[in-house]
Amino acid sequence: MQHGRGGTSSAGGEEVDTPKVALIPGVTGIVGNSLADLLAEEDAPGGPWKVYGVARRPKPDWLKQTNLEYIQCNLLDREQTLAKLSPLHDVTHIFYVTWVSRSTEEENCKDNGAMLHNVLDALLPNAKHLEHIVLQTGGKHYTGPFEYFGKVCIPDPPFREDYPRLPCPNFYHTLEDIVFETVKQKKQGLTYSIHRPTVIFGFAAGNLMNMVSTLAVYASICKYENKPLVYPGNLITWDHLFDASAADLIAEQEIWASLDPKGKNEPFNSSNGDVYKWKRLWYLLADKYGLEVPEYKGVATSLEELMKGKEQVWESIVHENGLHPLKLDEVAHWWFADLILNQPFENVSSMNKSREHGFLGWRDSEKSFLSAIDKARENKVVP
Repeated sequence: MQHGRGGTSSAGGEEVDTPKVALIPGVTGIVGNSLADLLAEEDAPGGPWKVYGVARRPKPDWLKQTNLEYIQCNLLDREQTLAKLSPLHDVTHIFYVTWVSRSTEEENCKDNGAMLHNVLDALLPNAKHLEHIVLQTGGKHYTGPFEYFGKVCIPDPPFREDYPRLPCPNFYHTLEDIVFETVKQKKQGLTYSIHRPTVIFGFAAGNLMNMVSTLAVYASICKYENKPLVYPGNLITWDHLFDASAADLIAEQEIWASLDPKGKNEPFNSSNGDVYKWKRLWYLLADKYGLEVPEYKGVATSLEELMKGKEQVWESIVHENGLHPLKLDEVAHWWFADLILNQPFENVSSMNKSREHGFLGWRDSEKSFLSAIDKARENKVVP
């Protein structure tokens, strides 16, 4: 990543540095936490940064960045959002990495669009030095929302940023269009970047979709009950190529794009730059917890069904290992793991465009998977 203060503004005829001030809606999420970590570093690109973090819940004790000004706010509450964010006159960069999940994609479009509108309506009239909007969406740009998996004709992977939108509702499109229109109407100089990670490997607790913590909890329960680590997915995910996105790499790309002229006003895939098979990760997970993997016969088994009624088991594990007192459904999202491990197609995104524009970051997916487990252990979320 390129370092430097990253921008200037004119004052009295002289060019002066504009202090960088980040607003991170979704700071308690996997990428939001990584953004807060990176921007807290003294040598952070464009820095030093002042950082506001926004989330609906009270500040969790595992969010430990010392330069983070935490704002508890329900972004769906328009009056609350305007009241809490309008006074932030010094914000220069928005890192929008939050979302809410609803039962239909039409509802997702409505509520997620409202949240982004509320944030922008609070900041645009007041943050006079706003330079850039980072919008994080995801790989469902190419596959369609979960409810459309296997129901729409997707492009051939590896997925490229110039592929057309799929003909189905997608709240990513709603958010993109809001950003496009905002930049079009705002003063010259406001820019954006769009980032599309795939399944994210990283650490956070209590967020909506965390594949690593879910599988670590599953392995912990198998260990506690002295059972083998059964692979619950289909043959496609067991034996085909996939890619992943390390949370800290996504954050690095988002910061790069917010500062480098080559990263502005573009969509970018945001994956590690390698491929893996879930078969390989499964054996790494088993080794991590000292478990056996039974012979896989190509038949999917629902993890949600396997883990039904395990709340008391998890409470015992939490107590015996001195973990944070998080409930099972706060750290394990069985429905999400079932979906990821039962995909009906190979899922890989091309990172060529990102490299061509100057972002050369990469991660080893196997190592990032294991390091995410280690970080969850260090923070006493999983044993």
